[in-house]
Amino acid sequence: MDFGLSDEQGMIAEVTRAFVDAELAPHEAEVERTGRVRPELTAKIRSRALEAGLYAANMPEELGGGGLGSLDVAVMERQLGRTSMALQYIVARPSNILRACVGDQVDTWLVPTVRGERVECLAMSEPDAGSDLRGMRCRAVRDGDEYVIRGTKHFISHADVADYVILFAATGEEEEDTRRGRRSRITAFLVDHGTPGFEVADGYGSVSHRGYNNAVLHFDGCRVPAANVLGEEHKGFEVATTWLGSTRLQVAATCLGRADRAIEIATRWATDRRQFGQQIGRFQGVSFKLADMATRLASAELLTYRAAWLDDEGRMTDADAAMAKLVASEMLAFVTDEAVQILGGMGLMDELPLERLWRDARVERIWDGTSEIQRHIISRTMLRAVGG
Repeated sequence: MDFGLSDEQGMIAEVTRAFVDAELAPHEAEVERTGRVRPELTAKIRSRALEAGLYAANMPEELGGGGLGSLDVAVMERQLGRTSMALQYIVARPSNILRACVGDQVDTWLVPTVRGERVECLAMSEPDAGSDLRGMRCRAVRDGDEYVIRGTKHFISHADVADYVILFAATGEEEEDTRRGRRSRITAFLVDHGTPGFEVADGYGSVSHRGYNNAVLHFDGCRVPAANVLGEEHKGFEVATTWLGSTRLQVAATCLGRADRAIEIATRWATDRRQFGQQIGRFQGVSFKLADMATRLASAELLTYRAAWLDDEGRMTDADAAMAKLVASEMLAFVTDEAVQILGGMGLMDELPLERLWRDARVERIWDGTSEIQRHIISRTMLRAVGG
């Protein structure tokens, strides 16, 4: 059993790390201070990412993407995770949901997104529908060859700079599924910004991921052609499944990168900082923290890379992705908190990036499925295996 990365994957990590250090890291302080990424900087980074072959690395080569597998992408995302989310997302991969595009949708949305000409965002969460998507109240009603959409979405990441939204809305009542229980009949739609009846409003201020803003989306009689349905009507959950697994792997890999950086900062501090006549890293109270941080990171790395490898083999389950996301996100919370403790007061000062890593770590246990949801997925899989 070989746990090592291939030479190609090592090169992916090296190239991505160099890109982060040269093109992204120098702008972190500005983004933290202003809470935004300048449009001209976004365009520059995206152009450089396309030149470096990092943009849309997860998409098929025939569409202009990098054609990388899940493990390759996880290796890349780990290095991108070393910087802020506001900068990372500019380079990040388009949503795998877009692979459901067919016919004219391919040329209208998929290909331009792979080329970096258009940017998508995804809209699922609502004020009354977070973990329980069956509570979705945003509705799309068929009217001839169009759907009329009414409702509100919130916590929609980077919707303020996206060109279109992949919207999930209820198109029918709940129906009984003897295998999965009651599921809402949800449909996915592609909706361009600027469509009459569709408004993007400012979201909420957040302690995490400054510059990677969220928005509130309002749909008031918004009409979209039936041709804008992504996948099949009432099959939105099936479309979402193709996204959730890969997205949870992306979160897990990102957490590895953030933990790498936090541990590097803490280790350097433990080496350079002296108290009572010696390096603080020589005190068990500090050295044992470093050992625990490294051990938890190694555990999360194994689960994340294993899930990505299984995905490449076509054998990844929902539970595999859930385990990776659960362990990696909770590992990051532990690592950043312990790193702050090692640095003491300096760990909370904005002269160092550690306080940002600590703040940003908190949301990883919430979005793309809370830790509680991940545990539910894992335990449900276990119980079903024995007929429970």
